[in-house]
Amino acid sequence: MSVVLDAKIPEGPIEKKWDSHKFHMKLVNPANRRKHNIIVVGTGLAGAAAAASMGEMGYKVKAFCIQDSPRRAHSIAAQGGINAAKNYQNDGDSVYRLFYDTVKGGDFRAREANVYRLAQLSTEIIDQCVAQGVPFAREYGGLLDNRSFGGAQVSRTFYARGQTGQQLLLGAYSALMRQADKKTVEVLPRREMLDLVIVDGRARGIIVRNLITGEIETHAADAVVLATGGYGNVFYLSTNAMNSNATAAWRCYKRGAYFANPCFTQIHPTCIPVSGDYQSKLTLMSESLRNDGRVWVPKEKGDKRAPSQIPENERDYYLERIYPSFGNLVPRDVASRQAKFRVDEGRGVGTTGIAVYLDFKDAIQRLGKEAISEKYGNLFQMYAKIAGEDPYQVPMRIYPAVHYTMGGLWVDYNLQSTIPGLFVAGEANFSDHGANRLGASALMQGLADGYFIVPYSIGNYIGSEGSQIKPIDSNDGIFVSEKKNVSEGLDKLMKINGKRTVDDFHKELGQQVWENVGMSRSASGLKKVIGDIKSIKAEFWKDVKITGPKDYTNQELEKAGRVADFFELAELMAKDALTREESCGGHFREEHQTPENEAKRDDSNFCHVAAWEYKGAEEPIRHKEELKFDHVKLTSRSYK
Repeated sequence: MSVVLDAKIPEGPIEKKWDSHKFHMKLVNPANRRKHNIIVVGTGLAGAAAAASMGEMGYKVKAFCIQDSPRRAHSIAAQGGINAAKNYQNDGDSVYRLFYDTVKGGDFRAREANVYRLAQLSTEIIDQCVAQGVPFAREYGGLLDNRSFGGAQVSRTFYARGQTGQQLLLGAYSALMRQADKKTVEVLPRREMLDLVIVDGRARGIIVRNLITGEIETHAADAVVLATGGYGNVFYLSTNAMNSNATAAWRCYKRGAYFANPCFTQIHPTCIPVSGDYQSKLTLMSESLRNDGRVWVPKEKGDKRAPSQIPENERDYYLERIYPSFGNLVPRDVASRQAKFRVDEGRGVGTTGIAVYLDFKDAIQRLGKEAISEKYGNLFQMYAKIAGEDPYQVPMRIYPAVHYTMGGLWVDYNLQSTIPGLFVAGEANFSDHGANRLGASALMQGLADGYFIVPYSIGNYIGSEGSQIKPIDSNDGIFVSEKKNVSEGLDKLMKINGKRTVDDFHKELGQQVWENVGMSRSASGLKKVIGDIKSIKAEFWKDVKITGPKDYTNQELEKAGRVADFFELAELMAKDALTREESCGGHFREEHQTPENEAKRDDSNFCHVAAWEYKGAEEPIRHKEELKFDHVKLTSRSYK
């Protein structure tokens, strides 16, 4: 039976919703905050910001980090920038325009109220980060510089060369470690969350595995914040860090947290192409490169001449041709699909033919090599090391790759999941990007959630529900029981003792998901892949080989648990894609496209969030949250 999902969107004008909502939220006075324990899982931008902010407020916080240091969180890999509606360039930007661009960029599949709040908070984020010492690029006069990104016609992206994620994470890390020094936050590195503990219907703690000793640990709290990132590694090859996984979120789903829009995954158009079957990940080249780089392929099929030998009149600058208004700065989903179309036509470049060119020749001639190096030097250096070619001399070869996931655990306006007391921040939730994320918005959302939303939401939850949150200890019976279940699950994996490696199974799964639930999906392909996933999963549970001991450092055991969850998640992704009979954003169904090969939405039947409820051995139940657009008119997305 379908339930009505209450997003708890405040009443009133959209520009006043958040401020009004904050005023009416319950507060916890400073003396009482010291009595409450909060668990934060994940120490990337969203997690570090949330833990630091709540520590500063006086809560007792435990922050769990899968790496050896929060500085190694995958947020560090973000390159190009962070959006904010400061309008420093005086080119017409505003909070409303950022809101509009984000809703349109997500192909009208995001909640208006959440997106408007994100745009509002964007300006505060920049002030916060500057105060922390984040070294944003500056203009000659000392003002913060901006550059353009896909899906926008204004310059609103703040950046620190090609290392924006790293610099923002260092700012959040500094704030986090300040609280660790003050003893308000305890940072627990090298822990992986393996289950959520529910007591009286509320999230009250977690079960983790110490990745150094193998010990299973229990931790209790009054509320849990999940900030564990996305699930892009279900594809095996992605731009995500190797440790990035979906296990924490997936275990919460199996405990009752609905999973929203799992088929909404983002393919980034500018990545270094696959070069062999030995690869375990792919490398992102920042979208900021499309400011000065021009994307092209030969006009003739099968043209294998060196790029310098192909004259201008025999080149197809296809994004500039098809989308004259936005050119090379169309959104990611659009640029990715167009690259795929060119390759499918037989006009791909390089030895594999699965790439297009990103050419800086004109920009270097216009601005000079030194100016390009100042903007993108570290990115050019990275490309040269990986590809073995000098991008100052020859065009980069790029091709789309899995990068980000818009789907995630369903949350309401307060970022609370369908499990009371479980809050979800950053990429782990579904809330702000709809069917496609605009570039430079991931960092914005992570910091907005962590610094400015979760601390209020936690206070409101405790202030409203405090009398019902009974004292609990991590040695209580429910924790002991769940710890035993987790340990037995690991034993089950260890006992299989088959012949194939975890990576072998993961690679096979990833290939199937990429081919059928990647840039292009079809009903026939989705139906087939659901059966294929089930078959590979059954083989995994019969023939996977895990070497090493359970009660010690064992990366094979870690990976096996994650891949076991990926099998189940991949199946849900395919079911979600099959059910959504439309094309929108990153979800492109071949049956639903315009004559120009653009995505064709069905607003009459699919203008909603699909939130899936776990039902064990039975089929999951698909619930809907209807989306209303009172401020941005539902129109066909056009970037021409």
